Amino acid sequence: ALAYCAPARVFAHCDTLDGPVVTDARLALEKADPTPVLKWVKKEAEAELRAAFDKAIAGRSKGEQEKEAADKEFFEALVRLHRQGEGESFTGLKPSGTDLGPAVSGADKALENGSVDSLVQILTEEVNKGVRERFNNTFEKKKHAGESVEAGRMFVEAYVDFVHYVEGLYLNARGKAEAEAEHKH
Repeated sequence: ALAYCAPARVFAHCDTLDGPVVTDARLALEKADPTPVLKWVKKEAEAELRAAFDKAIAGRSKGEQEKEAADKEFFEALVRLHRQGEGESFTGLKPSGTDLGPAVSGADKALENGSVDSLVQILTEEVNKGVRERFNNTFEKKKHAGESVEAGRMFVEAYVDFVHYVEGLYLNARGKAEAEAEHKH
């Protein structure tokens, strides 16, 4: 939930028709200038993006149906190249109004209003809930872990889930590379 348009588990905000990538694509097409979308792709994908843009601009002059098809093809190319740059796959454009959940919506609202306080509260509440639930589950199973092999396995399963959850939170909060380097020392 801490990433923007990134982990595969997170709903990809950047592949929605009302997300920031397609919003900038609409602007670029209206201005007939690819500059607003170049930031969304890695430098090595720029030539392919410019070719898709030129094709879309040419297709937009042939009628309303052709314009819509050209726009959609450009949106798909742009989002695909953007996702590739993130190391993620592109599974198609999602419709406008796709529910992105409170983290992504909160991140957008924070950027719109210039305050991160509501987003921090949302994330803090979810982290608090997730840590406490996993802790309580693991602690209860630990009490009975010695009663049987099956009870011990249930404890280990809960323990692994709990530790991986808190470690994942920590790595995301610190920045994975920095946290892993710190962990090695």
